[in-house]
Amino acid sequence: MENTILFKSKQEVEIVKEYPEPIMDVAQLAHVEILSPKPEETIKFFTEILGLELTDQKGNSVYLRAYEENYHHSLKVTESEKAGLGHAGWRARTPQALLRRVKEIEASGLGIGWIEGDLGHGPAYQFTTPDGHLMELFFDVEYLDASEDQKTVLLNRAQKRPESGVPVRRLDHINLMTPNPKENSDFLMDVLGFRLTEKIVNENKTLGTWLSISNIVHELAFMNDPSKSTGRLHHICYWYGVPQNLFDVADLCKENNIEIELGPRKHSISQAFCLYVYEPGGNRVELFGDAGYLIFDPTWKAPIWSDLQQVSDRGIGAGFTESYWNYGTPDVKAPVEVD
Repeated sequence: MENTILFKSKQEVEIVKEYPEPIMDVAQLAHVEILSPKPEETIKFFTEILGLELTDQKGNSVYLRAYEENYHHSLKVTESEKAGLGHAGWRARTPQALLRRVKEIEASGLGIGWIEGDLGHGPAYQFTTPDGHLMELFFDVEYLDASEDQKTVLLNRAQKRPESGVPVRRLDHINLMTPNPKENSDFLMDVLGFRLTEKIVNENKTLGTWLSISNIVHELAFMNDPSKSTGRLHHICYWYGVPQNLFDVADLCKENNIEIELGPRKHSISQAFCLYVYEPGGNRVELFGDAGYLIFDPTWKAPIWSDLQQVSDRGIGAGFTESYWNYGTPDVKAPVEVD
């Protein structure tokens, strides 16, 4: 059998070469910074509609977290002239893992260098994707110390469930736009140890990739940017775990003039129940009503979808809008057609 471990006469083990040892040095997506030209309205959306807690403020940035998250923050909102991605923060599994990945990032030529850290975490190494999306990798983090009025009887939860909005539970993933999803995906897989979970390929061109560092279907995705712009954000995603919450928050968004782009519906890729809205600053926010499917197979072979229409048709609910395939932040203001 192809996957069998072969024992030699001296009981040495020969591992099948098709399955190299995975890199397990990156543990999770810890936080995301988004840029907003309307920071007060953006913060109001995340606190009053999605129930995030404001944990701190520094300069023109505000830090927020969801109620089942243990760290200081999962979202940083920074005032800026245009909407978009500030950076994505990843936590390494150990201090040694951090140094191993830094060495590989430096060798790739995409490293920027060390910073002292930020509110909520210690020293971090900054780098970019080949497309220019800013990221950082760190290990030391600050854990939440819940105040007396936030403490919960549930010892396995960071704080009480907030009483405002329809509170999300945790940050789930980010989706980035790029003219070259394959190049950016290869970088994350080769240098940081991400694995490919699904992709769209049409006429030998990769139109989308979904990547994971854990058992969930993805912590990061790359989508083709028809405008050929670089470094744009497609969306950030927060997780509920209960599909009904999507209908509840959609109702709340309608009542508060928050634009709904798509959903609630069920994805074909990831199989997750989802809703897409635009926060007032212009960034797209996805809300997951469940986790879709989980991957426990260590030799998972990524399904390959053949085109965008196939992805749209095999979901459940209304199909994707033109804006879904074309709009990202910052907005390039140029109407483009899907290939």
